[in-house]
This record gives sequence, C-alpha cells and structure tokens, in this order.
Amino acid sequence: MLLPKVKGKPMTLNQSALKPQVVSGSSMGLWLLHKCLSLAKQFAQEYNSYKSQSPRNMNALRENSFEHFFNIEASTETLFWNESTWETNHSVVTEFVLIGLSNSRGLQIFLFAFFFVFYAGIVFGNLLIVVTVTNDSHLHSPMYFLLANLSFIDLCVSSVTAPKTIADFFYKQKVISVKGCFTQIFLLHFFGGSEMVTLVAMAFDRYVAICKPLSYTIIMHGNICVAIVATAWGIGFLHSVSQLAFAVNLPFCGPNKVDSFYCDLPREIKLACADTYRLDIMVIANSGVLSVCSFVLLIISYGIILITIQRRPSDRSSKALSTLTAHITVVLLFFGPCIFIYAWPFPIKSLDKFLAVFYSVVTPLLNPIIYTLRNTEMKTAMRRLRQWNLNFCVKS
Repeated sequence: MLLPKVKGKPMTLNQSALKPQVVSGSSMGLWLLHKCLSLAKQFAQEYNSYKSQSPRNMNALRENSFEHFFNIEASTETLFWNESTWETNHSVVTEFVLIGLSNSRGLQIFLFAFFFVFYAGIVFGNLLIVVTVTNDSHLHSPMYFLLANLSFIDLCVSSVTAPKTIADFFYKQKVISVKGCFTQIFLLHFFGGSEMVTLVAMAFDRYVAICKPLSYTIIMHGNICVAIVATAWGIGFLHSVSQLAFAVNLPFCGPNKVDSFYCDLPREIKLACADTYRLDIMVIANSGVLSVCSFVLLIISYGIILITIQRRPSDRSSKALSTLTAHITVVLLFFGPCIFIYAWPFPIKSLDKFLAVFYSVVTPLLNPIIYTLRNTEMKTAMRRLRQWNLNFCVKS
C-alpha cells in the first residue's frame, strides 16, 4: 500500500510482511491494542503534517484512511508484525559524484591542459621505453627487462584514472557508477601492488649486480626474471582482491559525494551505511603496512649497495652510482604519496588531492624521464631506434 509522500519520500506499508505466527488469546489482545495505538499515533502525525498542504495531498491522505490500514485478513489465533512495516524507503546509491579538484572554470581549463599534456607524455615516454627495450638487443638484460615492465605498469596506473579525469572536465557533474568505481579501485591497487614488487625486484637486481657481480648471470637468468615479473603481477592481484573482498558488499544509501577526482578505497568506505572501523584497520594493515615495509626494505637495500660502492671504487662506480640515483629517486616519488595516503593517521584533504595528482600523472611521467636522461645506454639505444626508423622510411 502506497502512502502520500513525506518530504519527498514515499511511505510504504509492507502487507506481505504481515505473515501469520501463532500467539495466544490474552497476550494477543494486549499486543493488538498496543499496535493499534501506535498506528493511530502515526496516522495523527501524518494527518497534522498534511493539513497545511494542498487539497490534492489531502485527497491522497483520505484514500489511505485509518481503516485502510486494517484491510488485512487475520484470525484471532494468528497474527505477526514485521517491524519493517512502517520504515521509510531508503534510496540505494547506484552512482558516486566526484567532486573533482576545483569548481573554478578557469582553473578547470588549466587542469585539463595539465592532465592532457602529462598523460600524453606518459603514454609516449613509457611506450618508447617498452619499444626500445624490446627491439634493441643491447638492452636484453635483467635490469632493462624489469625497467620495461615498470614502464608498462606506470602506463596502466595512469590510464586507470587520467582519461576519465580529462573527460570529466567537460561535465558539470562528474559521476561514476558503483561498479565502475570499484573497478577503478581494483585496477589501481592491482597495478600499484605490482609496481611495489617490481621496484623491490629492481633493487635486488642492482644488489646482485654490484655486490655479487661474478654470480650475476647465474642468479638473474631469464627464467628468474620471468618468475619475478609473474610474482609481481600475482602479488598485485592478491593485494587488490584482499582490499575489495570486504568492501564490495558494503551498503551505500547516501551521501554519494567523493571528495576526489577518482575512486579509492579510503574515501569510499567513509560513505558506507555501516560500521567500517574494522575495514579501515584492514586498509591500513594491507596497503599502509605493505607500502611502509617495502619502502624500508628498499632503503636498506640501496644503503647496502651505496656502502659497497664506496668500499670498492672502480671505473664502473660512477655509472653504478648514476643508476642507483635514478632508482632511489623513483622509489621516493612512488612511495612518498602511497605512505601518506594509506598509512598516515591524520589525513589532510587538500594534501591528499595534491598527492593523488602526483601519484596518478606526475610520477608515471617522471619515471621515463629519469631513466632516459640519466642512462647513457638508453639514450644510445633510442638514437639507434630513431636511425633505424629513418632508414626504414627512406627505403619504403
């Protein structure tokens, strides 16, 4: 039975919920009297709220009069009351509204240009590294194999958020479906977890190359490199699934505004209509601890490598130091925002947004720049690739 709207929301009487249950004589009479008084009080409140409203609403109220509440078949021996009978219908959230970075039209134009230029640079720079490493036989070594994998992951991480963010600048209201939001969260943590493991693998590769050079070809052979990359992707998948396993069934009944330009788990669980304390702890234990532990492990590894370089000076020390500087810079750029977003106990919204921009479009662009400008072999290989393309064009 549909009752008139109260403050824009329809009231419902779930008659199917009035299912029989055996109760005895005197107790049933007292129970029925109590329910009648409750309904009468509720009806009086509805009537008073509608007295000042339009005649159309009053007609609707009369059609749903008091005696209509009891248009139910019930015997003196059976009656059951479902407590959800008189509750207000709650709307279920089907999409989230992304607040974005700014409401200023002028600033949005600047941000559109910023994201577009940076994303174009990400696509070009990271694809250039992947193509160069793949086509140049001089770069078929474990370090460059891992570098190509890192560049591909950087491209994927940025592609999860940047294209939609660029498109959203054309819309006044930036929306994303609940399924699309959780898909974005899954992919973001999948590629992010894979990148963490890849960076640890690259540190291990440099440790073996510098600290145990005679055993390098034995330890870092082709099958080991493939296994490391497969492990990185597998850990990224498990990390992402473990994040969403407890969050995907959360109830969302409003509000539905996300104070960011993309979906991420710490922001989404705050909108759930449920107690999410345990889930908050799980996010910190999963993403936060993983980020902090990986970062500490990397810093210790690179510290050992730097000490080894100082103790064993040689002609190749300057080259190794240059490579290490690039690696450490990338580690700091990647793990800094991750630790602050997922492990810092006192988040600051404005800083969170800045770090989210840095993580999604700045770091994936800086990685190829750092590895190409500071790496002589990469620059030489790119010149060979350009010359090969020029020769191919001339011949064709």
